[in-house]
Amino acid sequence: MTEDYAEELVSTGELELEDRSALRRVAGLSTELSDITEVEYRQLRLERVVLVGVWTEGTAEQADASLTELARLAETAGSEVLEGLIQRRDRPDPATYVGSGKVDEIFQTVLATGADTVICDGELSPGQLRQLEARLKVKVIDRTALILDIFAQHARSKEGKAQVELAQLQYLLPRLRGWGESLSRQAGGRAGGGNGGVGLRGPGETKLETDRRRIRAKISKLRREITAMSGVRATKRGRRVANEVPSVAIAGYTNAGKSSLLNAITGAGVLVEDALFATLDATTRRTQTPDGRTYTLTDTVGFVRHLPHQLIEAFRSTLDEVADADLLVHVVDGSDANPEWQVNAVREVLNEIAERNGTPMPPEVLVVNKIDAADELQLARLRHLLPGALFVSAHKGLGLDELREHLATALPRPNVEVDVLVPYARGELVARVHREGEVLAERHTPEGTQLHARVNGDLAGALGQFASNVAPA
Repeated sequence: MTEDYAEELVSTGELELEDRSALRRVAGLSTELSDITEVEYRQLRLERVVLVGVWTEGTAEQADASLTELARLAETAGSEVLEGLIQRRDRPDPATYVGSGKVDEIFQTVLATGADTVICDGELSPGQLRQLEARLKVKVIDRTALILDIFAQHARSKEGKAQVELAQLQYLLPRLRGWGESLSRQAGGRAGGGNGGVGLRGPGETKLETDRRRIRAKISKLRREITAMSGVRATKRGRRVANEVPSVAIAGYTNAGKSSLLNAITGAGVLVEDALFATLDATTRRTQTPDGRTYTLTDTVGFVRHLPHQLIEAFRSTLDEVADADLLVHVVDGSDANPEWQVNAVREVLNEIAERNGTPMPPEVLVVNKIDAADELQLARLRHLLPGALFVSAHKGLGLDELREHLATALPRPNVEVDVLVPYARGELVARVHREGEVLAERHTPEGTQLHARVNGDLAGALGQFASNVAPA
């Protein structure tokens, strides 16, 4: 095998993965007396975190699974998890999330472990955030902020970065604190007012209010930019709709193997990594059914339990790819201990998208992935829980032929049946029929190619001058 050919086999995703994990030395920047000639590997100091959860409903197993997932999210963000604590309550404490006495216990755990961050498994109100930081003396973040941080690290496209920044600003706006609290308000009213008087008239704003105004302006600007960028996506989608190219959207829980499935079916070369939210940018690729019909396959952003509403709003244009598809492939991680929870979490987000758009979701095809990593008992349980699901392994290539056949059956077929005699000089039309339609019969005559086929309305119009019969199928 030649070196050039070997390089061609490396997919784009593999190169992206290599770039993320590689450490490259730039020669000539060292301030030491003698420059070193080999790459130095230094262990980065990760944030040391303590996880805190409140168990309000469900079983103890579900509560443990939720905190385990939070630990994976923290590790994906680059943290080192030291301890995980769960408290059983009817509802989170409105002041401190876990209750005053438990805050003291968490403080002792923070001191004992040397942690510098506490992550709560829920969305904290601004008041809860202030109270916890004041009493624990370390940085406190919630599940929403953690997910937003992961999205910020993994966004690569201009649209993806703008969407993440918009979500972060929407989350930050009601939680601004700190600098503005130490600045008194300058009154803009007449002398004799509560804070007014000679020498105290001013803009009437604290630093906090000025920051809020700037954030609102930035949010408005980002929304305009995302609307403009989503116009490009809408134009591409419009072309596919005009050509009546069927579309399939891949949705599912994060790390269920959506990108791997896209690569296995289309050879897209999208980044594949065993990490949560490894890919955020929607990727659309063309492929064909076993009988030769063209359709598009779109990989969308992964979902997670309690996906922040700010992200759903910011990623509206990306998630609309799911709502506008002809078919939805819902990918489930067959190796997960509780895949049914993943299915319910994804369907909750899909229902929210459907309610927002006012349109029903497309037909769903459940695909259980990673069967090579699951035991027979787990697979038997999944076949009972998810009747009608297809079982595949994108990594090993198992079950993909059955999936392709199922997609070919479920995709909408061209709805106009034509019987035409196309001159040999118009061979491009014959090629379009093979590419976009369904050929029922084909015969070569001295005058041209005799075709009996099902095609879409646009192609039927182009074939009209050669038709001996055009009728709905």
